[in-house]
Amino acid sequence: MDQDRPGKARNWLYPLTRLAHIYFAVSRGMTLGVRAACFDDQGRVFLVRHSYLPGWHFPGGGVDRRETAVDGLVRELREEGNLELTALPLLVQVYYNPGTSKRDHVVFFRCDNVRQQRPKVADLEIAAASFFPLDDLPADATPATRRRLAELAGTVKPDTVW
Repeated sequence: MDQDRPGKARNWLYPLTRLAHIYFAVSRGMTLGVRAACFDDQGRVFLVRHSYLPGWHFPGGGVDRRETAVDGLVRELREEGNLELTALPLLVQVYYNPGTSKRDHVVFFRCDNVRQQRPKVADLEIAAASFFPLDDLPADATPATRRRLAELAGTVKPDTVW
């Protein structure tokens, strides 16, 4: 699972993802996503590497119509990592995400003592997924991922832009 997916997946999935964001921007007016810093009982953080984007990210995704942010989070954690919450997620911040669109927001949660029901097998969307010690993150963990972890640790001032 730690091996990269073939480059073809990134080439044809990325335009589809961009089209989906354009569609949602027109049809919904505002897009809303969820992400979470998920820690296991050893204090390791769970990260995913998508097949269509570079770097390691927190698990998450878009909130569907008639779905609460928490329901969307639970669904995304299950889909992207086979993760199960053992306690209610803690709301950390709602960020503006201009890198995706001028209308996108990310609801960011902290989830402690998550359990992985079974290891995540690479699929069309998730190329790799794993728990990492905070002092041994992958070199290509995204700047936003690193920033959010620093905010959670209290070593940098919290921001409002993803």
